[in-house]
Amino acid sequence: MNIKYSLLIFCIAATLASCGNAPVDGEYSFTLLTTNDVHGAYFDSTYVGGNVKKSLYSVKYVVDSVRKADGAENVILVDAGDILQGDNAAYYYNYVDTLKPHVYPRMAAYMGYDAVTVGNHDVETGHRVYERVFKELDGYGIPFLGGNAIRNDDGKPYFPLYKIIERQGLRIAILGYTNANMKEWLSERLWSGMTFKSIVSLVQKDVDMVRANERPQIVIVSCHTATGSGDGSALESEGMDIFNMVGGVDFLICSHDHKPFVTCNDYIGLINSGSHCRYVGQGKIDITIKAGKIISKKLETRIIPVDKSNVDTAMASMFHDDYVKVKDFTLAEVGTSDCNIATNNSFIGMCPYMNLLHTISLSCSPARISIAAPLNYNKIIQAGNLVYDDLSTIYPYENQLIIANLKGSQIKKYLEASYSRWINTMSSPSDRLLKIKQSDDVRTGQKGWSFTERFYNFDSMGGLVYEVDVTKPEGERVSISRLADGGTFSADSTYSVAMTSYRANGGGGLLKDAGIDPDSLEIVARYPEIRNILYEYIKEAGGIKSALISRPQKIGGWKFVPEKLAEPALERDFRLLFPE
Repeated sequence: MNIKYSLLIFCIAATLASCGNAPVDGEYSFTLLTTNDVHGAYFDSTYVGGNVKKSLYSVKYVVDSVRKADGAENVILVDAGDILQGDNAAYYYNYVDTLKPHVYPRMAAYMGYDAVTVGNHDVETGHRVYERVFKELDGYGIPFLGGNAIRNDDGKPYFPLYKIIERQGLRIAILGYTNANMKEWLSERLWSGMTFKSIVSLVQKDVDMVRANERPQIVIVSCHTATGSGDGSALESEGMDIFNMVGGVDFLICSHDHKPFVTCNDYIGLINSGSHCRYVGQGKIDITIKAGKIISKKLETRIIPVDKSNVDTAMASMFHDDYVKVKDFTLAEVGTSDCNIATNNSFIGMCPYMNLLHTISLSCSPARISIAAPLNYNKIIQAGNLVYDDLSTIYPYENQLIIANLKGSQIKKYLEASYSRWINTMSSPSDRLLKIKQSDDVRTGQKGWSFTERFYNFDSMGGLVYEVDVTKPEGERVSISRLADGGTFSADSTYSVAMTSYRANGGGGLLKDAGIDPDSLEIVARYPEIRNILYEYIKEAGGIKSALISRPQKIGGWKFVPEKLAEPALERDFRLLFPE
């Protein structure tokens, strides 16, 4: 941070604080508590098997413990976004029971949130859902903040930029921003009417404006953006960029990457509490005011682990009826499966899970080729009866299916880009094939070994027959022999390719790596949410049948070669990732 600039901002803030309704001289202490990337973890049950998970119930227990210790008046509670997606609790109130008030605003009000920030997965739910939640939160006096989502018609923020709260006679400003990279992941129809600007480009101007107009003694900035490295290279990860340049901010809340992280210096503290209610972020600020001016402040940041066994029982009782409705929906039978479906087998080759994803994509006309990736790291659905919860395991996101035209040469480059993230080049039998490292992965909860890249970007293709040569360098590994139906594959021909809306909008960067501009993508068909397509497929087919989802003439086939080299290496690497 520029120290001289920070001192100037601090002096300005202190001067402003002495104007107008100056606070009473004395010592003040406040505690900021934060959550982010809750992803629908409202209830403490997994619905299936009687298992208990961390949830807003256990977050409320932590919050109340801090309120009791520090004084409720001294505690500020903020969420940094991605609250409306990721669990059947969110899905049920987003799309199934749309007449009753949404459960999340009611929970946020019960817990005493001061502000909530818009996340990219909140926008993914669509205008009807997030505008409904916006309105219901507002009814409780809780703003849904997103000051960098700018309206196209008048240039003003689509969501509120900030809120002022007063505690102990001090004014506290909470500014909120959503992820600036939204258009790279989501179809424009989900965010029509707005444009997303870089937080870095706005935050200092906004903070200065709020300080000048509202004269707060404390400023909190809540951003649905990843912590990042601070090098300015990633629009979705602006946290450290903001931390290093902004002045006049006491706490910066980050999110999005699901990685718990805190840091602090004399001027600003950064808090990222991870995801799924596993932790609560905490910031503490001590302020001394003399002659109406702030003459000193002290900042601390930390992460509080959440214990799933400690819950707010009164809250659980209050929302029990909501839980029962979601549980009944989650456990409703939708069909059967004659095979086990394990998501982790996706990393070593073809398997029922990926075969199913390709099959449902290729069932949508006029798709001739499909692109799909594993979306759950290590889940298994046993053969037998299927319930709706199993569909959420197979496809946990609200992505739509897009069919676009790609040239054969682009398809080849796309596959090369995918496998370059997935595997190493082997030169001897002892080499490691999968790109893995010996470290824990906080996003998946995996201990010991994890992928160096994000596994949900490991795309394979259905509708083709091809091989991936593990002895070749990047860009030269993939050899496509033909189409699944026996037709000739040509680099010069155009093919209709099914992909998720996330991919079609540039999510994961694979289109870009293949030299394809998402904005120029020729889209020939759009389908609804992929989980709905899956549900309709199961009803029509009478269940998930291994013979139907594994037809070579439909989905084709691919493998790593030479098999004598690749198979032992895959087995070794798989055991490191999944030792049990």
